[in-house]
Amino acid sequence: MKQLIVTADDFGAALEVNEAVERGHRDGILSAASLMVAGAAAGDAVARAKAMPRLRVGLHLVLVEGKPVLPTSAVPLLVDSTGHFRTDMARAGAAMFFLPKVRTQLEREIEAQFAAFAATGLTLDHVNAHKHFHLHPTIAALMLKTGQAYGLKGARVPLEPQAVLAQVEPRKASGVAALTAPFARRLRRRFRRAGIAAPDAVFGLAWSGAMTGPRLAGLIEHLPEGLSEIYMHPATGPYPGSAPGYQYNAELAALTDPELPAILAAKAIRTGGFGDFLTQRIQ
Repeated sequence: MKQLIVTADDFGAALEVNEAVERGHRDGILSAASLMVAGAAAGDAVARAKAMPRLRVGLHLVLVEGKPVLPTSAVPLLVDSTGHFRTDMARAGAAMFFLPKVRTQLEREIEAQFAAFAATGLTLDHVNAHKHFHLHPTIAALMLKTGQAYGLKGARVPLEPQAVLAQVEPRKASGVAALTAPFARRLRRRFRRAGIAAPDAVFGLAWSGAMTGPRLAGLIEHLPEGLSEIYMHPATGPYPGSAPGYQYNAELAALTDPELPAILAAKAIRTGGFGDFLTQRIQ
């Protein structure tokens, strides 16, 4: 059985993202979105989500390259002089692991982001972290601890099958994927033991910001058995804070390709959010 979650990240970052999420869902195959609760357009995102009851919405936990929900005075060890989270992930990650004061502030911010999501009134479908920072063991532990208090049932684990990518487009094996895979497998086992659903395969790492029409269609054609997630970054164009070089319009065009529903039907692929597949994936 093949099951597929198609997720848009950075929901709430800007109106350009929110518009693309709505178009991708209403006119395409987008089935889920991950909300930045402190994003500049988070309020608009929540309003749109409430008008699209079939769109499954989760929390995009931001602990790097963004602003905290809490006042900067409450998390001074997590932010830089501009009030944004630190961008030096290696050093920030080391501080989170070794320094109790940093861990205390981190836990407070994670709880605040879950609380902010709960305050929207939306059902929490899943959680993931910006830049996959939840591969960090301290963040993973706090995300799990806090998330369970807020009814967390599904989470992304960035484990991308390289063989499937090679069927879609010839490429060299990723050294980064090889290095992170053991941590991702360990994280998936940890989530599942805790009753948190996690996909068997996740696609979007190798082609982040470049999930073009041929690539998306190719992944659907070669989708492996089990539960897969394809995550994307659609937008109607660049916006403040957007990533240089990302093909935002191309990803939106890929999501709304009118040929994709027929491919999904021919392959008997069921789409939805994490909540739609919980009973099959917690094991």
